[in-house]
Amino acid sequence: MTQQEISSIYQAHGRRLYNISRRILLNPEDAEEVMHDTLIKFVTAPLLPMSREQASAWLTRTCIRASVDRLRKRRREAAFREAYLYETAGETEDADIPPEVSARRILDALQRLPDPYRLVVTLVLAEGLDYGEIAGFTGTKESTLRSQFLRGKQKLIALLKEDGEPI
Repeated sequence: MTQQEISSIYQAHGRRLYNISRRILLNPEDAEEVMHDTLIKFVTAPLLPMSREQASAWLTRTCIRASVDRLRKRRREAAFREAYLYETAGETEDADIPPEVSARRILDALQRLPDPYRLVVTLVLAEGLDYGEIAGFTGTKESTLRSQFLRGKQKLIALLKEDGEPI
């Protein structure tokens, strides 16, 4: 692959991959590293003849998987256990975020969610993935992901209400 081809791939996909990883990891340095690793895997992969759409999907899946792996590694290293102690009180599906809430407020609140909630909420709401796809990336059961999504969405709404502005 020529330098010009590599540069065009970077220009076409780099920003999107960085943003996907950044939303998952909440760390710009880690997100940039994951984005670069993903692009390097693509560029060095043996024989990947595919259409532009297939390449984009491959890069997205690889970036999400690498981000999830990085999140797992960070969680293991920090012995992060409190996120697994779920509160079961008040689980409902009917809590929705009103459309008039600004994207900036939602992103700020998302950054304050604990890791497993933020991951599932981000992948479902921002990336439009279904539970089956997320289960494939994370190795987590779909039923667990549904619970995490519902709890994460509730926590997100609670964080938006805590900000003091009407929701």
